Amino acid sequence: MTLIKIKPHKEICPKGANIQAEPGETLAEVLLENGIKIEHACELSCACTTCHVVIREGFQSLNEAKEDEEDMLDKAWGLESESRLSCQVIIDKEELEIELPKYTINMVSENN
Repeated sequence: MTLIKIKPHKEICPKGANIQAEPGETLAEVLLENGIKIEHACELSCACTTCHVVIREGFQSLNEAKEDEEDMLDKAWGLESESRLSCQVIIDKEELEIELPKYTINMVSENN
């Protein structure tokens, strides 16, 4: 199992969280399975940027972003050099610390 630390986010995860994941799962699926209601307007198909996260620790251990993910990330609010779409991040064995951006560009939230 791999430890994933989620930094506090005012609306989605006010106290932050530590969750466990099996290597091979996607980060978005793990977050959703553990009650972290990350946006996912395209149903996790790499067609939007609503599941954008910033990998604060463990970035180098992750699978490399493919061209379609990088193209979508260019549209993400608050893009950083360690930004990824959580639907495309495959969990490995190294511990991760992630930050959920304050905003998304999603006009309609699934969580309302």
